Amino acid sequence: MADPFPDDPRSAVVALILAGGRGSRLAPLTDARSKPAVPFAGQYRLIDVALTTVAHSGLQDAWIVEQYRPFTLNQHVAGGRPWDLDGTRHGLRVLPPAQGRDEEGFAQGNGHAIHQQLAPLRRFGAKTVVIMSADHLYRMDLRPVLERHRERDAELTVVTTQVAEDASRFGVVSSDADGRVTAYDYKPDEPATDVVATEVFVADVDALTEVIESLLDSASEEQVDDDDPAGAQLGDYGETIIPALVERGRVHEFRHEGYWKDVGTIDAYFQAHMALLRGDGLDLDDPRWPLISNFHPRPPAFVHPEAEVNGSMLCPGSRVRGTVTESVIGPGVVVEAGATVHRSVLLGSATVPAGARLDAVIADVGARIPEGATGQTKPGPGNITVLTPDDRSTAEGDETTGQA
Repeated sequence: MADPFPDDPRSAVVALILAGGRGSRLAPLTDARSKPAVPFAGQYRLIDVALTTVAHSGLQDAWIVEQYRPFTLNQHVAGGRPWDLDGTRHGLRVLPPAQGRDEEGFAQGNGHAIHQQLAPLRRFGAKTVVIMSADHLYRMDLRPVLERHRERDAELTVVTTQVAEDASRFGVVSSDADGRVTAYDYKPDEPATDVVATEVFVADVDALTEVIESLLDSASEEQVDDDDPAGAQLGDYGETIIPALVERGRVHEFRHEGYWKDVGTIDAYFQAHMALLRGDGLDLDDPRWPLISNFHPRPPAFVHPEAEVNGSMLCPGSRVRGTVTESVIGPGVVVEAGATVHRSVLLGSATVPAGARLDAVIADVGARIPEGATGQTKPGPGNITVLTPDDRSTAEGDETTGQA
């Protein structure tokens, strides 16, 4: 099949956003919605970070690979309009599971998901692909990364960052003085460094194709389940594709110096919100780099004269008559007089009744909040209380209420 727009140089770079995983570590917030559709800071969604990065970096094409519960996500991305990605020849493409080729069907790991898109990328004329996950918080201009990738004639550029937390949760990167990556260890028991991959990668499409085909050729020589689709053996790209590219010797790192946070777990998600309130989390206030979302019109937040609010974020449509401290109050949340909310994240369309006392609570959209005390006074890892709607069939629910 001929390239659809072979003479358009803007087809050369495509951002491929991997948004199809189940996100089980963020359960129950992902029980009825995909992880990229999980709300953040009340009125945003996690995928807004990746799409904002694409938009502010001047890229013309963003492809979203979907699989698990895509309805809310599709409703939110709105064909790319909020990010000016709703063009005719360029813009946002939604890539659901498909059938028709040997490698298609439901992806069995993100390595398989990448393999499934190689043929479409080549037909589109893409020379470079920016592979991004949708469960990280950061502000990153991709233009310097792409420029470094070209200057080094790299097959893969790994955007890295130093972390103060346990690096064994991530892909750990070792490099030489020139920035050439010498080792990539995926979630090692004993990390060699504190430098990890941000899960933003810039790859040469031809090199990526060569490596994946070589890996599949090697796998075909071993005992493989004949019922598995082509590419299912690739598993997680951090275990197979990236180490294979590193062995070829043309992988370089690009160090990201700003804020970066993986919010793939309930604890990390909660702590990212607390960092927002302290002022050392993701910067939402920079007019040069606003976080773009698909906002739904709502009236301004209302604070009753007898309410007490301190160190908190109140989203449009919220109404507070009680006491709120160090919390994020999402759209449509009502805090009644006599209710107390402390160090909590209420995602939207919920009522905190008189007499309720919340501490270290995440309340999903439409959650039923009981009277009395809920949550830990001094929460530690694993001690965040998550409240959900009783009827999980409506908790993709934020799509039925129109919750942004």
